[in-house]
Amino acid sequence: MNATAKPLPARRPAENDTPAPEERQIQIHLRKIPLLAGLSDEELIRVKQDLRFRHYKKREIVLQKGGHGDGLLFLLSGQLQVIDVTEDGRSIGLRMLAPGDFFGEIALINNSTRSASVVAMSDVLVAFLPAATAMHLFSHSPSVANQMLKHLAQKIQRDSEFRSLLSINNTAKRIYTYLVLMQKNKQDEPGVPAVVENLPTHQDIANMINTSRETVTRALTALAQQGIVQKDAHRLIIVKPEALQKLVQGS
Repeated sequence: MNATAKPLPARRPAENDTPAPEERQIQIHLRKIPLLAGLSDEELIRVKQDLRFRHYKKREIVLQKGGHGDGLLFLLSGQLQVIDVTEDGRSIGLRMLAPGDFFGEIALINNSTRSASVVAMSDVLVAFLPAATAMHLFSHSPSVANQMLKHLAQKIQRDSEFRSLLSINNTAKRIYTYLVLMQKNKQDEPGVPAVVENLPTHQDIANMINTSRETVTRALTALAQQGIVQKDAHRLIIVKPEALQKLVQGS
């Protein structure tokens, strides 16, 4: 990849470059996407010109497995779940996506078909960047290229951890391990509470780790009764991370 950023095609100035309120809000959303954070204001404006925005309602399919990788997608608001369907027709949740996340990159880079589906878990706003513009960014923007490399490395590690999780025979320990992996702000200081933001429903968790909703409910209830976790709106506060880790380790 080039060491020096190559500017995107020149943009024709408009009579009034002051964005409308809705456009300004979208500009703010795009600045919160780590992949685009290193772009200049001018580059970001040019990227936004190629973006297509679409709202999806809860449970609508955003990406269909088997579809062509014709672009890169960004989640601007709401929550998505990446799912796969087994040969016997069961839906298996692979991971959750939060605002700022992007998806569809593997099929785009490989010029292949989508390997999984993406479903809206709430009302969402998604931005679609056509393949030509996305590949130009990958090739000519060092900040985007570096972010993509970090993302792919983290994805490999996350997928490896998840495969290890699914190999755990003890269902309760599998649930505990899932909660540890879901922690967004793992603390270095022992005993400091950690948080699982936008906790999926018990059924969604069950789908992801191959168990039943009732089993997930019983496990979380037991953790709450022991004072290890505390449910707070749409997040789970892990009050005693060390105690949870001991359960994962079986001690």
